[in-house]
Amino acid sequence: MTSIYLLGLVLLLLVLRQNIITILVVLVSSIILLYSEERLYFMVEHMWRALNHEVLLSIPLFILCGAIMTRGAISVRLINIMRAATCAWPGGLGAACILSCAFFAAISGSSMVTLLAVGTILYPALRKEGYSQQYSLGAITSAGTLGVIIPPSIPLIIYGISTQTSITDLFLAGLIPGLLLTAALLGYSLVKNRKLPRHPFNPREFFTAVKVGIWSLLMPVILLGGIYSGHFTATESAAVALSYAVVIELLIYREIKMPQLKKMAIDTSQLVGTLAPIIAIAMCLNDLLVLEQAPQLLSDWMKANIDSKVYFLLGLNVILLLVGTLMEINAAILIMAPIILPLARIYGIDPIHLGIIMVINLEIGLLTPPVGFNLVVAMTALKEKFSDVARSVVPFVGMMLVVLMIISFVPELSLMLIGEQMQDPASLMMDLDDFLLLMEENPDLMVME
Repeated sequence: MTSIYLLGLVLLLLVLRQNIITILVVLVSSIILLYSEERLYFMVEHMWRALNHEVLLSIPLFILCGAIMTRGAISVRLINIMRAATCAWPGGLGAACILSCAFFAAISGSSMVTLLAVGTILYPALRKEGYSQQYSLGAITSAGTLGVIIPPSIPLIIYGISTQTSITDLFLAGLIPGLLLTAALLGYSLVKNRKLPRHPFNPREFFTAVKVGIWSLLMPVILLGGIYSGHFTATESAAVALSYAVVIELLIYREIKMPQLKKMAIDTSQLVGTLAPIIAIAMCLNDLLVLEQAPQLLSDWMKANIDSKVYFLLGLNVILLLVGTLMEINAAILIMAPIILPLARIYGIDPIHLGIIMVINLEIGLLTPPVGFNLVVAMTALKEKFSDVARSVVPFVGMMLVVLMIISFVPELSLMLIGEQMQDPASLMMDLDDFLLLMEENPDLMVME
């Protein structure tokens, strides 16, 4: 009866168009009052503990860095380099769109920022060059999601926080899947636009673009080089990226003034102000579910009904794809990851590999109604109908689903760049009871980056 009450309460809040923060607060407090022996101050303690992580500082830093690049000259110069490099390819401007999104994603860590930075510049250019509306909308909207998986990635940071997994290892694991997604979208783009007229490659134009944009080009080199070499943690890399962007825009390109920088900092603070409560409440809900042994009950059911890793992965992908159509990506990771992780361990799935699978699934969710966050952003920024944007991404989503299946069943693609040798999957299998007991006896066993 209480379960029906909780479901009805959530549905009522959704009908009343309440935001995710309100829904989570009501849900967690109701669970405490109805199911748990804990008191309501449990929420305050665990919400504080959830936010007491240094790595959370990287999120506003990356968001502000992306905002500076979007409104300044860095994004324009990066796009000009890509256009000059790909002009001789079939559908060269379309290829430049995909590559610009991938390159920009390697700096901003945000899907929305990537879409806005590249889309607002290249969408009019694509239409002017004769690219169809369907392709132009689909390429920009879909390639914008590369900011979710190509490191540094804010959703990967969220996953690392919620599961106590190394952020640096997650960044390393996301590189090859991100490149595979880029290659899939790029390949479709080249085939789709192979009959469009090409422009001859102009070495002078290319080297001029590189010369003008060299400071922009060095930014991802410094940022990713520092992360992969081990010199920067996630938080330090975010601080370096932001400092570099501020110096370049204020002192070299001089496209941004101090009043604009102040406004961007305020906007970023407001955005983080909506994200922080979601992180705190979702982590509190996860702690409560663990105390009430919900993962253990779910594990017992799955062990009794699913005895194959293949079936588990297929079911996991279906569930995550459905979740991605209904929930915002960061909230979905915070709620789902700590519940799924113990189950994945039983089937021998590495936590880092699981993180990549989750993020790619939820990345595709950005392109699928009814929520489809990237669809809404593209509709607003590019001033097109929601239905047109939704139809335009269908072939791109198909390519991404193919890559998702490859990544899911070939874990070496995600784990090959990580320093430590990947364990034999059989050695990762353990009973959930043993896993929970191990965590209780050794609370510092899994140390966050």
